Amino acid sequence: VQLQASGGGLVKAGGSLRLSCSTSAVTFEMYTLGWFRQAPGKEREFVAVISRSGSASRYRDSVKGRFTISRDNAKKTVYLQMNDLKPEDAAAYVCAAGVSVSPSEVGSIWTRSQEYRYWGQGTLVTVSS
Repeated sequence: VQLQASGGGLVKAGGSLRLSCSTSAVTFEMYTLGWFRQAPGKEREFVAVISRSGSASRYRDSVKGRFTISRDNAKKTVYLQMNDLKPEDAAAYVCAAGVSVSPSEVGSIWTRSQEYRYWGQGTLVTVSS
């Protein structure tokens, strides 16, 4: 499964960006999809995750109310709408995917990178103050 992320760029603090990640997965609707980020000199951290149907999601505390994850199963794409960006949001953002066999949507919400099997390349987000 290949993941292709796009949409990063340079934005002023308070601005918005929309990241997209498309995939070649045939059974896209079986995949839990997540966004992670890694800033220079820091460890990769979880940002957001969305369940297979899109009915469940979770965010890291620092982005709640500002970021929204969504998916379009017909287009095999996951999005991350980022509003009110802050300098501390600057990082390389990476999308990740994994097949979930959980019987519940909530059970397919993963926040640990070890739970994801497939990773895309990063798209760089730079936020100027």
